[in-house]
Amino acid sequence: MIDLHTHSTVSDGTEPPERIPELAARAGCSAVALTDHDNLSGLDSARRSAERFGVAFVPGCEVSCKPDGLGAPVGASAHVLVYFVEDTDGPLQDELRRLRADRAARNKALVDKLASLGIPLDYDRLVESAGGEAGLGRPHFARALVEAGVATDVDDAFERWLGNGRVAYVPKGRLLLGDVGRLARGSHAVAVLAHPLSLGLELADIGSLGQSLTDWGFGGLEAVYGRYSPEERSELVRIARDTGLVPTGGSDFHGSFKPDLAVGSGTGDLDVPDGVLEELAARRA
Repeated sequence: MIDLHTHSTVSDGTEPPERIPELAARAGCSAVALTDHDNLSGLDSARRSAERFGVAFVPGCEVSCKPDGLGAPVGASAHVLVYFVEDTDGPLQDELRRLRADRAARNKALVDKLASLGIPLDYDRLVESAGGEAGLGRPHFARALVEAGVATDVDDAFERWLGNGRVAYVPKGRLLLGDVGRLARGSHAVAVLAHPLSLGLELADIGSLGQSLTDWGFGGLEAVYGRYSPEERSELVRIARDTGLVPTGGSDFHGSFKPDLAVGSGTGDLDVPDGVLEELAARRA
C-alpha cells in the first residue's frame, strides 16, 4: 500500500512535512509522496523522516491549472500532481516560484476583498496560523471565517465565501494542463491529473480527456482517490489503462482541514497498489 497525495503545513495541511512519513509508516504504507501546492520546500524534512521510519519517499507537488478546451464548467480548476521533482533548478521549479508569488498577491487581495464585505482579517495573524507566508492558502482563510462567526465550518466558508464564483473568490494565475505536462517532462518528472472528477465532467467524458493527457506528456491519472466510490475508482482505472496512463492514487490528506481523510487509507477503504510507483518511475523522461 502506498499514498501518493498528501499535504503538509508547507501549503494547506495541518501537519508538518516530517510528520507525513510517520503517519504513512503507522498506516502500513511502503511509500508516500508529499505533494504540497506549488511548493517544494518541505521535501528535505519529509525525506529525512521517511528514512527514519523506513518508508520510501517520493518528492512531489500539486499545481493548479486551467482546464480550457475540455468542456469543464466555467471557473473550474484542474489540479496536477507532479512526481520525482526536486527543489533544485529546472523549468517546472522556475514556474513554481512564479506561482508562489502569484499566490501571495492573491492572499493579500483576498484580505482586501473580505474587508470590503465587512469581514476584516489580520493578514499577519493569517500568516502566523499558516506557519509562514508560503504556506498560506484558502483553508486558513476558511478557518479564520469560522472563528469570525461568519461560517459554521471550513466547508461552509468555501460554500458561502471562498469557493469558485462565491462573493469573496479571488482568481489566481494558472497554467494550462498541457503546460504542466511539458514543464514536468522538462524537469525529468511525471505529471498526473489529480482527482479528475473534480473537473465537473461525467465519467464518460474522462476517456477522451485521458487521450489528451497522453498527448500532453502526462504519465498517469489519479484513479484511486480518497473520496471516490469503488465504482468510480474501478471505472477510472479502466480509463487510465485504456489510454496508456498509470492509474495512481492517494488520500489527499490535509490533516484537520479534511478530517475524514487519513494517510494511506483515505476514508477507510483506500488501497493503492505498491506496483503503481514502479510504473510511474518508468515514465520519467
